[in-house]
Amino acid sequence: MQVEVSVQECFLADRAQTLVSVETWEIWFRHWLKLLNPIDVEDGLPLHLHEAYELSLRLTDDREIQTLNHHYRHQDQPTDVLAFAALEVDSPQPVDELEALYLGDIVISIDTATRQAQQQGHPLQTELAWLSAHGLLHLLGWDHPDDESLTRMLNQQQVLLVAIGLAVPISSY
Repeated sequence: MQVEVSVQECFLADRAQTLVSVETWEIWFRHWLKLLNPIDVEDGLPLHLHEAYELSLRLTDDREIQTLNHHYRHQDQPTDVLAFAALEVDSPQPVDELEALYLGDIVISIDTATRQAQQQGHPLQTELAWLSAHGLLHLLGWDHPDDESLTRMLNQQQVLLVAIGLAVPISSY
């Protein structure tokens, strides 16, 4: 299975550093997609028929994510991660097993991720994996409108992190 991740690091140059390599992001997402064996939420068909997936990952700051959060979610505050699923659009993509299936965009605030990693007492890389796993689940149709669904989603994130050799105590979140 091929996974193409377009990583955009959009924070200030003095803070820019390679937090996670593009190759590592691709390995993580490829592994997670194999593990999840996703189903298209629109038509119930397995997405694993596709040999290739694409998604965009934008690493940004609190200012930009607050603007996006205000514009799209009407919440005028920074957040840790936003996900914009391509599979939820009214005109679904044609099913062509030979072309990469575009899943959507994940945006993560490095500012918020850094604070959360410090609060939780784990490395920034672990927090970025946690947030990207959360974003991927949203791209695949997962949601958490209530406590029960949030617990299921957090448990699934934990499974995804353990699968790549990382772990986060869920009780922290």
